[in-house]
Amino acid sequence: MPRPADHPAIATGGIGVLLVNLGTPEAPTTEAVRRYLAEFLSDKRVVEIPSIAWKPILHGVILRTRPAKSAHAYAQVWTEQGSPLAAITAAQAEALQARLGESVRVDWAMRYGSPAVGDRLTAMKAQGCDRILVAPLYPQYSGATTASALDAVGAALAAMRWQPALRTLPPYHDDPAYIDALASDLGAQIAALDFMPEVLLLSFHGMPLRTLRLGDPYHCHCRKTARLLNEKLAGTYPDLRIDTTFQSRFGRAKWLEPATDDVLEAEARAGTRRLAIAAPGFSADCLETLEELAIRGQAQFREAGGEDFAALTCLNDGAAGMAMLETLVRRELSGWLPPSTHANSP
Repeated sequence: MPRPADHPAIATGGIGVLLVNLGTPEAPTTEAVRRYLAEFLSDKRVVEIPSIAWKPILHGVILRTRPAKSAHAYAQVWTEQGSPLAAITAAQAEALQARLGESVRVDWAMRYGSPAVGDRLTAMKAQGCDRILVAPLYPQYSGATTASALDAVGAALAAMRWQPALRTLPPYHDDPAYIDALASDLGAQIAALDFMPEVLLLSFHGMPLRTLRLGDPYHCHCRKTARLLNEKLAGTYPDLRIDTTFQSRFGRAKWLEPATDDVLEAEARAGTRRLAIAAPGFSADCLETLEELAIRGQAQFREAGGEDFAALTCLNDGAAGMAMLETLVRRELSGWLPPSTHANSP
């Protein structure tokens, strides 16, 4: 039966990949940061405190005091392209698009802020992507990150009459491709330093200790990443001591330990003079790596007596990281991609 003349043209048959990262304010200003924090800290996955107790604290204290301080921190790392996290995530999407070719449409979104997950999913569906792989760029699973990103996906689907078929990228904390990429990239960065570190700190974003007790696997995933990376680097740097820490404590609750800032000071006071720090849990450099570690962390270490300090970059859109991401994405697209597109790009 021929299509009626008045039937609208509908794009179908496309395959999409949506990279998702945490989020960022639109500008390094107090008001922009306030809007961002209001969205971020209102997520019940992020703050697991009953709303009746949390809202007065959030709106009466935190959103009145923290935005100005955070805006100052963002201003120190802002780029001509805007937020480092947004700029790098966009570059990752562009690089992945080049690797996957025209058979796949690659886009990116932020869980908080812009571009929103729901907006990009809706746009991809309108552009004909009726099969979409959602790829949260969190190697280690946490309810506050991976699950929250998928909550946003679910909310977008709830508003759609014609939903696309979806797959989601699993956590990849112990995937050989990820560990190999980290070892290759960090090893090259260490080799390029003008000093040999005595200690390499692997700093992961912290979580309240209660999340571990409630069954969140994040702490275990971080520890396994650190162990596998340690084993991988040991052959090249047998004298390098590698320790694991957790950063970005907030509030009075007990958080995962040891804390990065405490360890930086303790190492310097104990006589460590040469130290490097890396953040393998972050897929892209952001406020927490560029300001908290590279600026404040360096100051803490040197003020306590340390001398040489290096904050190593994340995988970002470098060759090792993009090869790893292509491997993971192609694996999850198996059965959707035509056979002729399965060979890795050079």
